[in-house]
Amino acid sequence: RHDPGTPDVTGGLEAHKELVATLRAAFPDLHLSIEDLLSEGNKVALRFTFRGTHKGEFMGTAATGKQVTVSGLEIAHFKDGKCVEHWVNWDVMGFLQQIGAIPDNN
Repeated sequence: RHDPGTPDVTGGLEAHKELVATLRAAFPDLHLSIEDLLSEGNKVALRFTFRGTHKGEFMGTAATGKQVTVSGLEIAHFKDGKCVEHWVNWDVMGFLQQIGAIPDNN
């Protein structure tokens, strides 16, 4: 998993499950919408929107009760029916501003 916005997830499927559990604990009403989905050969690309309410600690930031909406892109590379590499790029700055982890200078 290559994702500049979250801690390095190098432990395969179990580490990915742990990341999802952490997200679900912090955002129990988490909803992920797939806005676009494209595939070619052994790669799949998607554009997504993440929505949820910050009800639990996440990456050192205590629950704020704030609603968040974040967009991003993913590309997955498959081999023999399994995902072997995964790239993610999402609006980390906007997300951190929405949960109050960094100031929003707007």
